[in-house]
Amino acid sequence: KNVLYFQNAKDFETIVNTDSFTPRFKINDIVSIFVSTFDLEAVKPFNIYKGGEGRIANPEFIDYLIDIDGNIDYPVLGKVKLLGLTVEEARELFKEKLSLYLKDPIVNIRILNFRVSVLGEVRRPGRYDVSGERITILEAIALAGDLGIKGKRENVMVVRDFNGTKTYTRIDLTSKELFNSPVYYLTQNDVVYVQQNNSAISSASGDTRIGTIISITSFLITTALIFVTRN
Repeated sequence: KNVLYFQNAKDFETIVNTDSFTPRFKINDIVSIFVSTFDLEAVKPFNIYKGGEGRIANPEFIDYLIDIDGNIDYPVLGKVKLLGLTVEEARELFKEKLSLYLKDPIVNIRILNFRVSVLGEVRRPGRYDVSGERITILEAIALAGDLGIKGKRENVMVVRDFNGTKTYTRIDLTSKELFNSPVYYLTQNDVVYVQQNNSAISSASGDTRIGTIISITSFLITTALIFVTRN
C-alpha cells in the first residue's frame, strides 16, 4: 500500500481542469529570439549570427542572457525587460517594439535552458533537458526511470529558485492532491529530490556496521593466528 500512487482517487471521479500553467522568464535564463518578415533586408539588423553573416549557409543565432535586472540587450531595441513575462507576453512585447521598424513582424522565442534535475531514490538520477515549454513532476520522475522501491513517495521535495530566493515544497505522490500542487508543473532549473524511506536508511546503516564488524573480526583472527604460529 505504501508504494501505490494516487491512492485516494476513486473510480469515475472527475477533476476540474487546472491545466493552466505557463513558464515565466527568470534571471539567468538563456533565450533564443528570431524575427522574420516579408522584407528580408529590413529584418537583418534584428537577427545576429554567431561568426557574422558568413555563416548564413548554416545559420546559428546568438542567444540572450537575462541579466540580474531582468533585461536582455537586443540589437536596435536596446534593453528589453523580460523578467516575469510568459513567452507569449514577451512575443507581444517584441511585436509592439518592432512595429516601429518592421511591417507585420513574426517573433519566435524559446527558453533554451529549460531543464530539471531529479535526485535521490530514483533509478536514473540526473539533469534532464525539456524540449517543450513545460513538464510535470510525474514526467520528470518518468525521465529518471521512476522511484525505486525504497523511495519515500509521500515526501518528495521540489526546490525552486525565484530569482535568488529558494522555495522548498513537499508533494505526496500517493495522493491525488498532487495535481493541485503549485509544483505539479515544474519550472526551469527545478530540483526534484526523492528521499529514501526508513528501511533503506536503516539498511544502509546496518551494512556499514556489518562491514565494520567483519573488518574488526578479520583483524582479530589474523592477529590471533600470528600469535599462535609464533608460539
